[in-house]
Amino acid sequence: MDKITNNPQKPAIVSDITLANSRTNRGQGRKSDSYLNIEEFRIVAERKLPRMVYDYYASGSDNQITLGENVNFYSRIKLTPRCLVDVSNINTKTSVFGIPLSFPVMIAPTAMQKMAHPNGEIDTCLAARDMGTLMTLSSLATTSVEDLGKASGGNPGWFQLYVFKDRSISEKLVKRAEMAGFKAILLTIDTPFLGRRESDYRNEFSLPTGLQLRNFTDLPLADIQGGLNKYMATMIDSSLTWNDLAWLKSITKLPVIVKGVMCPQDALLAVKYGADGIIVSNHGARQLDTSPSTIEVLPYVVRAVGGRIPVIVDGGVRRGTDILKALAYGACAVMIGRPVLWGLAADGYDGVLKVLQLLRDELVLSMALAGVNSISKIDESLIWSSPNSLPRPKL
Repeated sequence: MDKITNNPQKPAIVSDITLANSRTNRGQGRKSDSYLNIEEFRIVAERKLPRMVYDYYASGSDNQITLGENVNFYSRIKLTPRCLVDVSNINTKTSVFGIPLSFPVMIAPTAMQKMAHPNGEIDTCLAARDMGTLMTLSSLATTSVEDLGKASGGNPGWFQLYVFKDRSISEKLVKRAEMAGFKAILLTIDTPFLGRRESDYRNEFSLPTGLQLRNFTDLPLADIQGGLNKYMATMIDSSLTWNDLAWLKSITKLPVIVKGVMCPQDALLAVKYGADGIIVSNHGARQLDTSPSTIEVLPYVVRAVGGRIPVIVDGGVRRGTDILKALAYGACAVMIGRPVLWGLAADGYDGVLKVLQLLRDELVLSMALAGVNSISKIDESLIWSSPNSLPRPKL
């Protein structure tokens, strides 16, 4: 049984590069090999993490209705089994923005990962790399863009950006990300203010002693001891509009992907104002409660975009069948957040790797049982609908 820890002050400052190079026991008798699904990782993470940390990662806003719907709506979408198709060789390879992926799952930006494990974002990045995919580093990371760039050999993945009231802070951060080797900028557009996450107020959330927001160590609020809501209200530019997308594109040569699109009208505006891609996301159900689930919105956004730019979806993915449903609805890939945090908390690098392996293996099995042997053959015909909405079958 994993020991329950209730001390939120346990992390200490350790060199990121030292942590990246101290993995002599990695992969030897991994305890994470015994976990059979994402939920088992979550249970272990809840036991191990301090209550303040677990609640920060796990909670949604207000009554957490959307939090439940992100996961539960997947169960209401039915897949159609197909038979007597040669599925002896399943190909899960794909690419996004020309970046090859071994399977269509990437890691969403999640803040302050060293609260889950001392190696934090570095273990997550390296596990993603070793699985043939990539992670996105949060602006609010406990590892700097430079340290992740070094630890990853110059291939740290994508970078998530908030636009600050002081635009020079954001501009410098974009330039630092480019220099560190990041391949795209994810602009979060759904947080003019933080949603009300009541558990964070109840727990008086702040960073544990010894941790900092490593991308902002030159700012007085880098340790956010006054609370995350105060930090965000002080720093984030709530006047941001679609017109500001042109400013961001003018300061970087990297693709700019907008994260937080939850309606077809905003999808059309993203295309109009030059976004290179869209992520259908409700911020892990941490913003507007009672908004729809992301998988619910996905087909409407895909239809509005009409193939002009890639569409990715995050939120609620817990099984390989969820990935298959998202791809059938038109996503080119999915992103996962909380499952990675549960893997990281349970077993560091090995836990993240196992989470990714579980999802890949489940995707392979669900593709085989649905009668498709490559990602390119997945389409909406895999989704079971009511008889009246289906065309008459043809041989």
